[in-house]
Amino acid sequence: MSMNVGSGSAKGADPEPMMEMNMTPLIDVLLVLIIMMIITIPKQNHSVNLNMPVGTPPPSTVKPVVVTIDVDFDGTILWDGEIIADRATLEAKMNGVAAMPDQPEVHLRPNKLVEYKVVAGVMATAQRLGVTKIGMVGNEQFQ
Repeated sequence: MSMNVGSGSAKGADPEPMMEMNMTPLIDVLLVLIIMMIITIPKQNHSVNLNMPVGTPPPSTVKPVVVTIDVDFDGTILWDGEIIADRATLEAKMNGVAAMPDQPEVHLRPNKLVEYKVVAGVMATAQRLGVTKIGMVGNEQFQ
């Protein structure tokens, strides 16, 4: 976008031809092509069609069965208030829960002072044996 005024040479001398290519028309054409491409690109929909149920489901008449596993600060494991003597007893009880067709909810309530490896061991046992409804529950009275 500059203008060549002249080289200031003597009068009557032939001016040198300009050797630079004029880029303005090229840029204008490219801008028009980009705008045309943007206008003609189809709109992209990032949605997934789901068949959702219509209406409200009937209220559940059966209360869910809840199994509470407490882990005390010293690593003692309680199953619904009963002390679990060893890991084999815990695995046997977890096998019983996993074998049920409609598994009960397992609420794991660790004490805030217990070592993490004890809680992780209980969760790993539940996962390995196929217990699917397990969750951590806050425990105000047990902490």
